[in-house]
Amino acid sequence: MSEREHRSGFVTLIGRPNVGKSTLLNCLVGQKVAIISDKPQTTRHQIRSILTLPEAQIVFVDTPGVHKPRHLLGECMVKAALETLKEVDLIIFILEVHRPFGPGDNYILERLREVKTPVIACLNKIDLIRKEQLLPLIDELRHKHQFVAIVPVSALTGENVDRLLTVIIENLPPGPQYYPPGTVSDQPERVVIAELIREKVLQLTREELPHGVAVMVEEMVPRTKDLLYIRAVVFAERESHKGILIGQGGQMLKKIGQLAREEIEALFGQRVYLDLWVKVKPNWRRNEAFLRQVGYTSE
Repeated sequence: MSEREHRSGFVTLIGRPNVGKSTLLNCLVGQKVAIISDKPQTTRHQIRSILTLPEAQIVFVDTPGVHKPRHLLGECMVKAALETLKEVDLIIFILEVHRPFGPGDNYILERLREVKTPVIACLNKIDLIRKEQLLPLIDELRHKHQFVAIVPVSALTGENVDRLLTVIIENLPPGPQYYPPGTVSDQPERVVIAELIREKVLQLTREELPHGVAVMVEEMVPRTKDLLYIRAVVFAERESHKGILIGQGGQMLKKIGQLAREEIEALFGQRVYLDLWVKVKPNWRRNEAFLRQVGYTSE
């Protein structure tokens, strides 16, 4: 194959919840395209992010973390993650170097053995261990599966991510550009905005609020030449959760809106009026019609 031959393909990132998939995705693409939180199961949508280089175009597919589902939303998330394995050109199996290989990792590895897609093992969070601890971990992985490569990285600091990118390109087939240069995501704008708002909810409420929060952008229209009006609803499962989201004197909701608005304005390059509301939708994670409405499951 000629060194100048253009390569392209779809690459999925898979791993247990909270192993750093979204952080690694943002690091690889070079800008924020996936929400980040220290809570597990942050990613709910299958997010496609595009990295265009002179020699290659990589379409990254960030999937929800694979976990034992406890409700319909969880089942949809795990199904979305596992379905991608047969549909992509390359799989990045992300593990944490500071945690032992556990039942969740074994479950994913079993699924990987069922497909013919090549797999790169990515040992993330190497900033948390001493370098001499890496070799035994790499050796252990070599005995578990026939990976095309094993690459240790720190998605947080960016260490060795350039090496991972090189290995990814080396294992992609020759192909065209699927997206125009400059495209970084194929997500609709409303989905991106909803995810940015949800990220701020997760960051600011932390342990106070369980994971049962959904966000829907109901209206998005230009009000003037340089002002975009956005009305969005944050759905909680209980009245008590609604109180946490609003906060005393509405201060929590105001802070969520302020932080989200700043990122949305940076994204769109214009002023934004963010009209944020909170509503209660009991047991929405078990409601198939509602899950379809917010885009967490297909028709």
